[in-house]
Amino acid sequence: MERINNTLNRLAASASFQKRYEQQRQKVLHYPEIRAFLVKHQDELTNEMINKSISKLFEYMDQSKDCRKCTSLNECINFMQGYEPELVINRNSIDIVYKRCSKKIIADEKKKNERLIKSLYVPRDILQATFEDFEGDSGRLDAGDQAATFLMNYEKGEKPKGLYLYGKFGVGKSYILGAIANELAKKQISSMIVYVPELLREMKSSIADATLNEKIEALKKEPILMLDDIGAEAVSSWTRDEVLGPILQFRMLEKLPTFFTSNFDFQGLEHHLTYSQRGEEEKMKAMRIMERIRALSEPVRVEGPNRRH
Repeated sequence: MERINNTLNRLAASASFQKRYEQQRQKVLHYPEIRAFLVKHQDELTNEMINKSISKLFEYMDQSKDCRKCTSLNECINFMQGYEPELVINRNSIDIVYKRCSKKIIADEKKKNERLIKSLYVPRDILQATFEDFEGDSGRLDAGDQAATFLMNYEKGEKPKGLYLYGKFGVGKSYILGAIANELAKKQISSMIVYVPELLREMKSSIADATLNEKIEALKKEPILMLDDIGAEAVSSWTRDEVLGPILQFRMLEKLPTFFTSNFDFQGLEHHLTYSQRGEEEKMKAMRIMERIRALSEPVRVEGPNRRH
């Protein structure tokens, strides 16, 4: 029986093998991103180093970069799901390191936030909302147009104001937030939707397990924060001044887009924030919160029939 090494040597020496190898080699070397890497590092590379690294270059060529071949994280085609290859020079040869792709980064951030902040959970129809299913009747057209303008401006690298969507129960304010969040996710842009009444209840209980500051920091720094149903909560001086206040102050100073939904217009929400559960009237503190909300968002009235019935 012919030894395996002899077989491999014989095949490698054959004309047909050499032809196929050279065709594959040229394909690899002319792959645009590989070619750009070789040009960039031409002073560091030799032909011997390149030839020794052909298998690594082929491994790189065959995978998705910048998620171009992957419609979702679950459908990632790469050797390591959620990780994309990057060419480097290592010990006189070309090697590959794997780094988290943008979809993996967003998924990991979302999981971390979900573990940290339970009030992230919102109804499934909101999480699955799309503008394709958006019923753009006259009462919601302005909100749809404003949402589209925000998305276009944000994609250009600007930091536009968020929206303050207000109107009666069931007109679709939260649905619009979900549709915006899903459009952002398609572009690998992280956002967070938080149900405010549950958030503030959760913040109170976080004092006991010492996670309050961590949760406040996460909300402060989220690239795009969406506060759903502000004004539906029972107001306490502590939640208004020690939770909402610092979050909104930080986001206002850093110009981080922030969205709100509410049954109140600005004037109604200010009145709601003025009176605490104990009946205390604190107009100045309510005005301070409203100043931040006005700086962070543009008011948009949403009208129409109650779609929950």
